[in-house]
Amino acid sequence: MAATATAPTKAEKTASAGPGTPRKARNFRQRAMIPYAMLAPGIVLFLVFMAAPIAYTLVLSFQQKKVSGLGLGKGAQSTVFAGFDNYIRSLTDPEFTASVLRVLTYGAILIPLMLGFALLFALLLDSRRTRAGNFSRTAIFLPYAVPAVISSLLWGFLYLPGVSPFHFVADRLGIALPSLLNPDLITFAIANIALWGGVGFNMIVMYTSLKAVPQEIYEAAKLDGASEIQTALRIKIPIIAPSVVMTALFSMIATLQVFAEPTTLRPLANSLSTSWSPLMLVYRDAFTRNDIYSAAATSIIIALATFAISFLFLRIVQKRAFGQEN
Repeated sequence: MAATATAPTKAEKTASAGPGTPRKARNFRQRAMIPYAMLAPGIVLFLVFMAAPIAYTLVLSFQQKKVSGLGLGKGAQSTVFAGFDNYIRSLTDPEFTASVLRVLTYGAILIPLMLGFALLFALLLDSRRTRAGNFSRTAIFLPYAVPAVISSLLWGFLYLPGVSPFHFVADRLGIALPSLLNPDLITFAIANIALWGGVGFNMIVMYTSLKAVPQEIYEAAKLDGASEIQTALRIKIPIIAPSVVMTALFSMIATLQVFAEPTTLRPLANSLSTSWSPLMLVYRDAFTRNDIYSAAATSIIIALATFAISFLFLRIVQKRAFGQEN
C-alpha cells in the first residue's frame, strides 16, 4: 500500500524557514538603503559645491584685512573679525545703490515683455489653427540654447553702428538709427538680449502646462459657444497660472543675478561701468580690488534680497495662483 504524503505542520514550517530569516532581514535592509545610496551623490555634490561655499562666504563676510605699518614683512597683514562693518559699507556704497536701481529698471522692462511673449507664443502654439507647430516651437526655443556670452557678442556687433547690418541698410535708406550702446539706451539693449534668449524657455514651460489640460474642458467651452480668445482668457490662462508664477519667479531671480550680458558688452560700450549690476560690483571687488571680504558681504546681501523678494512674491500670488490646487 502506497504511503500518503502529509502536509507539514506549522512548527515544521517555522523550523524550515528559520535559516532563511536572517537572509530576508538582510535583503530588507539592503532594499531600505537603496534610496539613500541613490541620493548620496546628489547630497555630496550639494554639500561640496553649494553648502560649503555659502558657509565660507558667510564667514568671509564678517572678516576684514588689518594692515600694520606699510603692510610689508611677516605679520604686517592679518585677518580680524569685522562684525557688520562690511555689510554697512556695502549698503551705504553709492555704487551699490546705483547698480540696484539699474537692475530694477532692467527687470521692469524685461520681465513683463518676456512673460507676455512667452504666454502669447504658448497660446498660439496650443491653438488648433496653428500650422508648422514643431518648427515654430524649435525656432522659438532655439535662442535659449545659445550661451549668454555668445548671444551677447552677436547682439553687441549688431548694435555697433560700424558693423551692424541694420545701420548699414538704414544709412542706405537715409534713416538715422540711434545707437543702442548709448548710455540712455544701454538698458534696453541688455534687456533685448535677455528677452531673445529667455522667451523660449518660459514658452516651453507654459506650453507643456497647456498640453496637460484635459481636452474635455475645451470641448465643453466650444459647445457653450466660447471663442478662441475667450477660451484662452477664461480657461487656459487661469489653469496654467502656477506655471506663469513659476516662470515669473525664475525670471526675477535671473534678473537680480544679471552678469554675463553687461560684462560681455562692456568692451563694446563706454556707457557700461564695472559696477553696472550688483554681481559686476562683487566681481570687481573680489578680483580687481582684491577685497574678497567686502565682495562676500555684498554677495550675502544679494542672496538675502533675492530670497526676500521671491518669498514676498510667492506670498502675494499664492492664493490666486495655487488656490485651485488645494
